Amino acid sequence: MFKKHILTFVSSLILLSINAQTGSLPVINIETKNHQPITSKTLYVPGEYFIVDESNPNNNLGSADRPMALEIRGRGHSSWKGIKKPYKIKLGEKAPLLGMNKHKHWALLKFYEPTVAGMHLGEIMGMDWTPSTKPVEVVLNGDYLGLYLLTETNRIAKNRLNIYEQPNWNEDESSIPYGWLVEVDNYYEPNSISIIENNKWNMRITYHSPDSLSAAQKSWLVNEFEDMNAAIYDVDKENSTWEQLIDVDAMARYFIIQEVLDNSDGFHGSFYLHKDWTDDARWVAGPLWDLSCNQRIKTDYTFNMKTSYGFTPHWIGELIKDEDFCLAIRRAWDEFYPHYIQTWMEYIDEHLLLCSEAYEHEKIRWNYTNQETLEERVAKLKSALLANIEWFNNNLPGKSGVGLVDVPEITKVEFINISGMRSSEPWNGINIKVVTYDDGSVTTTKVMME
Repeated sequence: MFKKHILTFVSSLILLSINAQTGSLPVINIETKNHQPITSKTLYVPGEYFIVDESNPNNNLGSADRPMALEIRGRGHSSWKGIKKPYKIKLGEKAPLLGMNKHKHWALLKFYEPTVAGMHLGEIMGMDWTPSTKPVEVVLNGDYLGLYLLTETNRIAKNRLNIYEQPNWNEDESSIPYGWLVEVDNYYEPNSISIIENNKWNMRITYHSPDSLSAAQKSWLVNEFEDMNAAIYDVDKENSTWEQLIDVDAMARYFIIQEVLDNSDGFHGSFYLHKDWTDDARWVAGPLWDLSCNQRIKTDYTFNMKTSYGFTPHWIGELIKDEDFCLAIRRAWDEFYPHYIQTWMEYIDEHLLLCSEAYEHEKIRWNYTNQETLEERVAKLKSALLANIEWFNNNLPGKSGVGLVDVPEITKVEFINISGMRSSEPWNGINIKVVTYDDGSVTTTKVMME
């Protein structure tokens, strides 16, 4: 009998040690008021939090004795249906969590390697702004929930997507065309509109900012997307007008990211677009969100390849017929390939392999049937990404089927930091990348380097 109790006690200790944070990553401890469960994606539950980072005490925030206020709710669509839930959190006060820019709004996403890899690719490719993400362990009401990605959310703000933000319920027709953040979505939301894209499907657009529209705003948004759609589907690809409405270069970079990741949802869901208030304001692709990687043998452009589920590749099938779009793709590709591949692969290793110990606890906590180590998973991801890169490099739009032959060559690349200093190599932090071509043209993009 005594031996049986000893075995039970030892088993309990083993289970306890596995079902607890490793401390190898920052730990976010959250406690809801009265330990209230989080069951809604719309109603926040009040609570408190504190962060402990054993490897970098500068990231510590609050404490068990003096926690900070927050509110928490569920988030996501298909991901919310899983056993392990993703969450949206709103801090009582703005805070620079784990060294990221100070803000109130954050997301706790399920740990997924392509998210980490893809977000950094967005920074490398010079998207206007890309959410930062940090791996963490989460304890909710004393229950160890495993490994998550603490992520900046897509919002218009000084420390996020820094553009003009249009107010809700605006009736001023002169300002209505500016300051938008929308998402081409595959789920119905109350804050959405719908247009007929073609004779096969409709397009649903969720408006995030502003999120409450006047009749004038809604009418303008519907007309705007109908006009863009008509321009994109214009059979005259040599004189199409969609470039007056949409930033060609940003759309080309967005397309490259989806192709390198082989992300079928790239033009289907979580396809964000934003529009600032400038003299030549156009819709700009991004910010990135909800990235995945099929990790299959790539034989065609992603939007042409079949998946296990149905999806609608909005716009991209028409855009790729346009010579200007293909030229923009090839110019952006020349900036990326092969110069940034090695540093991207090193970033993936550096930021994912540090999660190895926590990932082992994650597997046990959620009863994973796949017992691959994180090292094995990362190696497979990198192999898939490298194969996608080589396939795309050998099948660039315009080399066949579109008819482009003359692509300007890069003659000079410079990086300018926030102090105005120039260099042929990127500076740490924010850079303005200036690329000069042999035809005299110049492109500039903002890139973030760590």
